[in-house]
Amino acid sequence: MASMLLTSLRSSPLTSVQAAQFAARSLSTSVHLQAQAKSKKTLAKSGVKNVVLVDGVRTPFLLSGTTYADLMPHDLARAALQGLLKRTGLPKDAVDYIVYGTVIQEVKTSNVAREAALGAGFSDKTPAHTVTMACISSNQAMTTAVGLIAAGQCDAVVAGGVEFMSDVPIRHSRKMRKTMLSLNKAKTLGARLSLLGSIRLAHLSPELPAVAEFSTAETMGHSADRLAAAFGVSRLEQDEFALRSHKLAKKAQDSELLSDVISFKVPGRDIVSKDNGIRPATMEQMAKLKPAFIKPHGTVTAANSSFLTDGASAVLIMSEEKALAMGYKPKAYLRDFVYVSQDPKDQLLLGPTYATPKVLEKSGLTLNDIDVFEFHEAFAGQIMANLKAMDSDWFGQTYMGRKTKVGAPPMEKFNTWGGSLSLGHPFAATGCRLVTTVAHRLQKEGGQYGLVAACAAGGQVCDTTEPTKHMLTWKYSYNALLYVCCRVMLW
Repeated sequence: MASMLLTSLRSSPLTSVQAAQFAARSLSTSVHLQAQAKSKKTLAKSGVKNVVLVDGVRTPFLLSGTTYADLMPHDLARAALQGLLKRTGLPKDAVDYIVYGTVIQEVKTSNVAREAALGAGFSDKTPAHTVTMACISSNQAMTTAVGLIAAGQCDAVVAGGVEFMSDVPIRHSRKMRKTMLSLNKAKTLGARLSLLGSIRLAHLSPELPAVAEFSTAETMGHSADRLAAAFGVSRLEQDEFALRSHKLAKKAQDSELLSDVISFKVPGRDIVSKDNGIRPATMEQMAKLKPAFIKPHGTVTAANSSFLTDGASAVLIMSEEKALAMGYKPKAYLRDFVYVSQDPKDQLLLGPTYATPKVLEKSGLTLNDIDVFEFHEAFAGQIMANLKAMDSDWFGQTYMGRKTKVGAPPMEKFNTWGGSLSLGHPFAATGCRLVTTVAHRLQKEGGQYGLVAACAAGGQVCDTTEPTKHMLTWKYSYNALLYVCCRVMLW
């Protein structure tokens, strides 16, 4: 899991990049006010460059198999990059480096960052590489950007992520692959005929992408169901939280708060300008759905899980000095981040619980200092279990070695513009959406600190704090978003 912290530029400069936390602060007010604003703690660190989030965009997140179905991953990534250039007016030659995340790789474009950058018109002299870390892949891309800037290697880095679930790689069986490779090496007709004659019907059975943890052979949906049961999270609670996510997302969409979404003209089809997975239902409709994983008594269903999604995101991260010199008014400082890993069997989705206190302690903050919380919603049960774990003295003492509980975020500050359950979860693109949303919410709500948290497959998490007008902290846990492929997907 990863957790990140953002801080408002209004009152504090960017903190150093640490392997444990990431913060950003809103730049909505003049840089001259930063030294004067002392109402809240500054996270700036002596001798460390301030790193800022200038802006972020994303394509509309669409249900897989819909309008984006005939595209390729680099098409979506290219659209996000071009949208970022248009939004910021950034000269293409001003970018020092590009880092992109992806989870399910298209074999034709293994380094999708490079292919998308070239397609978007960036110079072929601009280096670009691709990272993968399950649902926190774009978080890894962003923290990589922060590290490059903090180390003095770069002043302007574009980070992002893309996921395309409409067309995933499906392989021939291992036996068929071996036969085909042997055919390619066969030098005589007799050898080729012999190999062809060895093919059996079983050889033709394809290998589908795995929907289970490699180390445990358990799907993320099963893990979410067990976790919900362990913490006593009822089906009703999960459905209520999922419905909350959809209602809040619909309200934010109708109020035009989702300003990071750019319009995208899909070749041969219509212009897409909105997420299409936001579908508020009724509790009665949700109650009719059957368990998706543990049957017949499980509580995780398609309605309270994130769905398979296509989409891409991109953010512009710069040193504060460079951003101001180019006339930009950054949205937030990126302050601290933390990555943690947990047991992928029993604590696959509990990363946010472990990462949140670490990133707060690194920043010298408490839960009460955070104005905006954005947690990745892989499953409603995963979110509710984490909230219960964070609010449990027993769990804190027994499993975390703490004297008291971590404390649960107030719901009035939590995912108030919807989340992955409703907006969608293109695995590698979600992290940038979380960070950009925190920055926008901090500005809209007048906050100072924001926190982002996300779980990921493998039991890992990223937690970040962001001081913008608000500070953002996020956590990521490699657990819950990757396995609902069979029906709905979360990160």
